[in-house]
Amino acid sequence: MKKRSGFRVMLDLIGMVKPLTGYMLLAILMGLCGHLCATFITVLGGYALLNAMGLETMFSLTCIFLTAVLLAAFRGILRYAEQSCNHFIAFKLLALIRDKVFLALRRLCPAKLEGKDKGNLISVITSDIELLEVFYAHTISPIVIAVLFCVVMCFYLGQFHPALGLIGLGAYVVVGVSIPLMISKQNGDTGMKFRQKSGELSSFVLDSLRGLSEIQQYGTGAVRLAAMNGRTDGLSKEEEQMKRVTGRNTALTNTAILLFDLLMIFTAVGLCRNGVIDFKGMLLAVLALMSSFGPVVALANLGSTLQNTFAAGERVLDILEETPVVEDVSGFPEVEFRGAQAEHVTFSYKDETILSDVCVEIPKHAVIGISGRSGSGKSTFLKLLMRFWKTDKGNIGISGQDINEINTTNLRAMESFVTQETYLFHDSIKNNLKIAKLSATDEELVRACKKASIHDFIMSLPEGYDTEVGELGDTLSGGERQRIGLARAFLHDAPLLLLDEPTSNLDSLNEAVILKSLYKEREGKTVVLVSHRASTMRITDQVYSVEHGRIS
Repeated sequence: MKKRSGFRVMLDLIGMVKPLTGYMLLAILMGLCGHLCATFITVLGGYALLNAMGLETMFSLTCIFLTAVLLAAFRGILRYAEQSCNHFIAFKLLALIRDKVFLALRRLCPAKLEGKDKGNLISVITSDIELLEVFYAHTISPIVIAVLFCVVMCFYLGQFHPALGLIGLGAYVVVGVSIPLMISKQNGDTGMKFRQKSGELSSFVLDSLRGLSEIQQYGTGAVRLAAMNGRTDGLSKEEEQMKRVTGRNTALTNTAILLFDLLMIFTAVGLCRNGVIDFKGMLLAVLALMSSFGPVVALANLGSTLQNTFAAGERVLDILEETPVVEDVSGFPEVEFRGAQAEHVTFSYKDETILSDVCVEIPKHAVIGISGRSGSGKSTFLKLLMRFWKTDKGNIGISGQDINEINTTNLRAMESFVTQETYLFHDSIKNNLKIAKLSATDEELVRACKKASIHDFIMSLPEGYDTEVGELGDTLSGGERQRIGLARAFLHDAPLLLLDEPTSNLDSLNEAVILKSLYKEREGKTVVLVSHRASTMRITDQVYSVEHGRIS
């Protein structure tokens, strides 16, 4: 994770506002005018009091009343318009940020995400992004509005006497800048800890839901619940710390406002007694300051919330700026599949060597088997063929071309990869199959499913191919999900089939049907078959054995 200061995070987040600069300027203008309307309603009240006391002013009571009514109406309209603009900006930017995050995840996937904490990632793309709404709707424009508003009010107070303008300036700086910075410093990294623990809790809950049947089977529900409660308590403590800081922030802010109000009263009264300003100036200056803390109080309140927001922003920026392990490739001539080969390939994951000096020849229209114990590197080899990872040494080629110089779309079109765990979306079987080929006809779907020995099962379902599968495909057995994964590969119709334990969840009858289909596919396809089953390897032309990362 890249460490950034809060200021750096704020600048990076503000940079995303560029497409909506016009709306932001409009929100700032309306917010400034709205706050001035609110403050000068109170000032007009001072003029009304002066009139009632028989002192001469430039406004009549009728004029004061009508102007106050107009300012109140404008205040409501401007406030509504400002909030509408700010929330339009916020929700528009959240949509743009989500789009950028999912594009980033596509670049990072799958190599960089294999080690990611899925629950934590879900927390980032949901609650963390949602939290940025506070920043875009209630932070950027309020800061600018407060600065401009304070400048106007300092000039207004200064016209009565420079000392009064300086008191106003001091009040605004302390309440709107010094206190928020002090509170933010006291908050430290509590916001980041809260976001991290929130993500960890999400991951733990997701993991518990996925393993619910195992938890029930082995009676570990009480242990799991205790662990969940422990994480929840830890999260509550971080939130309690943040609330405590918020309370101190409110207390300090209100105390500072009270002290500056008193300072303004004593100073204005002193100046009035000495004949430096008249009673009118004294009254209007005091009322103006007392009614003008709205914008800076909004800034003061940010001190206790910005750390949490910046922590969320930093986690989102980490994803946006993360470098993919393997970049997409484009700009090279298209390649047709005429065989593949691995030459002296070595690959390590972190500090562990997975494959060492591997050489494999994959002729066109051959069925190549790769066997070995679990964890020996068989699946990793298929992922290297897919260019999910880059080799440390050696090279992998297709049709004599290094795969690092084959366009990504070209490479994906030449390969179909069936993993050990087939993921099914919460959708119909038909739509789950069509992921492999969006334009597939019903006839093509049926043909692929017959090859995968799943067509008869699908037709036995109440709605056939339109039957909905449950979330994560839980309504289907492991073997049924696996055969749908194979049907996808047949539907994709790529010349190179990479199959990782394609029969591990199948009974001997279904295994035989699928192996027969795979053997027939050799007429137009090349198959690389990873399996620990000796029966599966019967259809191969050559078998490579993997042992401790080496192939023989």
